[in-house]
Amino acid sequence: MPDGKPHPAARPQGRLVLVATPIGNLGDVTPRAAAALRDADVVAAEDTRRTGRLLQALHIDARGRLVSLFEHNEARRTPELVARMTRDHADVVLVSDAGTPAISDPGHVLVREAIAAGIEVVVVPGPCAAIAALAGSGLPTDRFLFVGFPPRKKGRARWMAGLADERGSVVLYESPLRLGRTLRDLAGALGGERPAAVARELTKLHEEFVRGTLTSLAARYADRPPKGEVVVVVGGRTE
Repeated sequence: MPDGKPHPAARPQGRLVLVATPIGNLGDVTPRAAAALRDADVVAAEDTRRTGRLLQALHIDARGRLVSLFEHNEARRTPELVARMTRDHADVVLVSDAGTPAISDPGHVLVREAIAAGIEVVVVPGPCAAIAALAGSGLPTDRFLFVGFPPRKKGRARWMAGLADERGSVVLYESPLRLGRTLRDLAGALGGERPAAVARELTKLHEEFVRGTLTSLAARYADRPPKGEVVVVVGGRTE
């Protein structure tokens, strides 16, 4: 929040503020993000323990202000938070475990309902694993499709086939334990010679980009799952 924030009672209602948090490097917290977390009336976090450690590292006292909002309680918790913003004029800050809230993380329901209630939604941008991986992949960035995590079972083959004609770069998240299988399935659906990149442990000490074709990357990770968080970027279809 900006300095000189008016007292809650002086505002017609509170705001919903989406704050991006580090995906591994504490140095990526912006002054604006730290100020938003410090000034929030409520901090809604995917994991209160993890966010609590972040706030402690930033020397922010969140006692009595930290509440959980995750996949399995978002529908129930959203009306409570909307009421806090409309009735109590509270500023609610939303954070996920890492990166930008609502991007393959909880938050969409709360944002949607806040907009429906006429609440101002503010975004404090910052780290996002998908964008960082795309930027460092060496693949075209003028057009891209972010698809989150692939289905594990039901509809997986159809999901893969649906990416075959995409002309922009495709960005997806995957568990390191399933990476080899997913690269193999992508090679089968999109063609093994498609250029691709695997980004691992972004912003952390052991950050790594491995680039090649889908076939070569599938062979590399077939029996050697990497450690840490993984983002896959695949080149789009060309003529």
